[in-house]
Amino acid sequence: MKRHVIAIALIGGLLAGSVTACRDGERPIDNGAGVTSEPCPKAIDRSKGCIYLGIISDLTVGPRSAEAVAVTEAQQKFWDRVNRAGGIGGHEIDVVTYVRDNKADPATHVRAYREIRGKVLALAQTMGEHGTAAILSDLRTDPMLAVPASRTSAWSFEPDMLESGANYCVEGINAVDYARATGTVRSIMSIHLPGEYGDDGAAGVKLATSLNSITFINVKTDPGADRQDGAASAIIARRPDVVILATTPAETEVIVRKAAEGGYRGRIIGAGPTWDQALLRGPAAAALKASYVRITPWGPWNADTPGHRAMRAALGSLAPQDGHVGGWVSSYPLKAALETAAAREDLTHSGLQAVARDLKTVDYEGMLPAGAANQSMIVSPATGTGAADVPVVRGFFAGPTVGRTELDHPCFQDL
Repeated sequence: MKRHVIAIALIGGLLAGSVTACRDGERPIDNGAGVTSEPCPKAIDRSKGCIYLGIISDLTVGPRSAEAVAVTEAQQKFWDRVNRAGGIGGHEIDVVTYVRDNKADPATHVRAYREIRGKVLALAQTMGEHGTAAILSDLRTDPMLAVPASRTSAWSFEPDMLESGANYCVEGINAVDYARATGTVRSIMSIHLPGEYGDDGAAGVKLATSLNSITFINVKTDPGADRQDGAASAIIARRPDVVILATTPAETEVIVRKAAEGGYRGRIIGAGPTWDQALLRGPAAAALKASYVRITPWGPWNADTPGHRAMRAALGSLAPQDGHVGGWVSSYPLKAALETAAAREDLTHSGLQAVARDLKTVDYEGMLPAGAANQSMIVSPATGTGAADVPVVRGFFAGPTVGRTELDHPCFQDL
């Protein structure tokens, strides 16, 4: 199943610039790997078999480790809920045994995948654009379905990647249309990290500004809070009407604070990964409250949908985290694929792959609308407590530009 973005046509082949994991003549894994008639190690009903799913995430040292931990918590709670409802096809789901930390390193990601590849039916999570790109050749050969915990437009050209929501490129396009709809816009500055996340979002901004005769100012910034003087100085010097960020919270904090100290009073729109509620306890809190909104692919933690309510109930006393929403919502497509494969009595790698490629709809329990691949939401996390009570500024929308855009390759290749 692919929720194709802005009339994207599928293409094959490795992504330009990706790190590939060569197979060196290795044989594909057993087609039935990851499914057993024996119960899961922590089974609720020991009369059921077990489906093992893998998780490769950035759990300790990387820039997204806090988010990754929350994503993983939510996914484990999601599948526990499935198990408590009876499991799938006479099996319960294990997403604990084969959890591995990629330490935000593609080579470690490859080693982790090769360690578990013959033991799991699918990947419930693969965190990070670079690490996921590094295992693409293995995923294709095995074959192995995977749920990416990243949203580069590259995944729209990988039929075995189970995406949810709008990608970074679409966020960039919709951010421009939101800015146009809510004020006068003559110039937009994109400040972004290098790599597929930052470049993908910036490419969307570039595309949308070009189609709408808006001056585009491209500022690529190095990762790290101590490397943002140039980005902040660019804002102060050029005074764009709008700044669109594709950074992590560490860079966001410094850029927003220093721009405000330099007299910038324009609007700032941050891509999904720019935010962390800890920013409200830092020196940029006042500036964020005054100028920052966030564009996201789904509603915040406190949204009132059946899926959000189920998520909050399952998470119980865990402190609200934005990553919980991403982890929960991204699990629905794999659940749908497993249910269909079980109904066909083909819980195998090839069977699951065939199901996923045929799957037309997914029940997200209201967390995502139909056509979600083109839609974004604007929220204002800095005006609440950052996670548990985030106001929605604009509900799901697809701006006019996304509807008249066609791509046949990942956005970031055009930056």
